[in-house]
Amino acid sequence: MALNTEAFYAGKATYADIVRAITHADLYKLTDDFFTSLQASIAGVTDGGATFAPHDPALKEGAEEAYTLGHVIVHLTASLEENASVGSVLARGIAFDGRLRNEVPWQTIRTAQQVHGRINESRRICRAFLDTWPNAPHLDITVVRIPHFGPMNAVGMHVLGILHGESHIEQLQEIMRQSKTLL
Repeated sequence: MALNTEAFYAGKATYADIVRAITHADLYKLTDDFFTSLQASIAGVTDGGATFAPHDPALKEGAEEAYTLGHVIVHLTASLEENASVGSVLARGIAFDGRLRNEVPWQTIRTAQQVHGRINESRRICRAFLDTWPNAPHLDITVVRIPHFGPMNAVGMHVLGILHGESHIEQLQEIMRQSKTLL
């Protein structure tokens, strides 16, 4: 199952429009598909690749060095889990618009095994948050996290985490490419 976001990004549909037909069962599939894609994008990562600091021409002047692969993984998995947790809260009928974010210190991710472990743990956590949804989720409860996206219900919040993760796939592929070339 793939998300069709083209109409939203082209301004021809609202975010609510593109997530409207997605069911709770679909969220498991979308989550698993994303994590499978994430693992494929870093297939063959080495311990050196986990801590490799790539050249990033988009890095702003005065900024710290570019994110390592481990740093990107920690960042995107924290976002996935946060959005899954807020989606769970909304689905259970609680109007919550705060942050529920826990990001593993990226400096602790130093090996390929730790990278894969973090991804596997995040998949388990995201699926577990879906398991907390009631049989009849409260899809009428919404929050506005990003004004351009408009009101998001539990489905929209969970999908937002996946979309954010997908936005990092090319970055991870470029880090992998550079690390294979330079290490």
